[in-house]
Amino acid sequence: MPRQLWWVLAGLTLVWGFNWSAMKVALTEMAPLSFRGICLAAAAGLLFAYLRVTRQPMTIPRSDWPRLLLISLLNITFWNLLVTYGLRLVPAGRAAILAYTMPAWAIPFSIFVLGERLDGRKLVGFALGMGAMVVLLWDEFGRLSGAPLGATLVLGGALSWALATVLQKKYPISAPLPAMTAWMMLIGGVPIYLGALVFDLPHAIEAGHVSLGLWPALATLYNIVFAFAWAQWACLKLVTSVPVTVFSLSMLVVPPVAVLSGMLILGERPGWSEYGALLLVLASLVSVALPRRVPG
Repeated sequence: MPRQLWWVLAGLTLVWGFNWSAMKVALTEMAPLSFRGICLAAAAGLLFAYLRVTRQPMTIPRSDWPRLLLISLLNITFWNLLVTYGLRLVPAGRAAILAYTMPAWAIPFSIFVLGERLDGRKLVGFALGMGAMVVLLWDEFGRLSGAPLGATLVLGGALSWALATVLQKKYPISAPLPAMTAWMMLIGGVPIYLGALVFDLPHAIEAGHVSLGLWPALATLYNIVFAFAWAQWACLKLVTSVPVTVFSLSMLVVPPVAVLSGMLILGERPGWSEYGALLLVLASLVSVALPRRVPG
């Protein structure tokens, strides 16, 4: 991983790690479709405004639209719907652990679809990273059996994200990264906007008012500015700059941060498995992300 991308990875890890708790807080008072629809629309608007003010290009070449639509569907629509509904049924830290089994899907996809080679360092990183996931899930089978639907939804989101990551490398989009990020969120959010209008709006009208407490409102604002507007750009920056294997294993550091954020914000209590997994994840990250030594 190039040195200049380390700050991007560090920021993305913290933003997405703490976002699992933020989403859990926001969903205590907001319906999933409304929450995700507001976040996507507002974040896309924020990015388009930024592009306008800085006079950066906002257009997408006509040849890129089919690829953009497919990736938006997988990376925005399916991911957000599956994870948001799954998060309502399982704890924030556990949902993050399930979501970040993504490398287990992305790495085989990258080998067969992209022809990426799994060299010794990547193989060690993959083994360490998957070992961390096994450690974290080992004592969770009993709890997951009580919420199989939630676990299945989040795992479906992980599969969708993995497929989108590989397709972004297989079929690159020539548009500038900021413009691509804004359009992906806007387009991928269309089914969510429509769902919120059809399913959530009638309930809001029937209630006669929409109330939102301070902490859910702040959690929603955090999602808009950091978890979507900035983090989606950061994610695409990493995806387009490093091999799928390196990107996927780098994302494994997010679940331990999510578990710790659940402890600090939601009162969830980590145990030996979380701390053991953190060590394995850090070792996995070091094995694939640190630059190689050049002899001589």
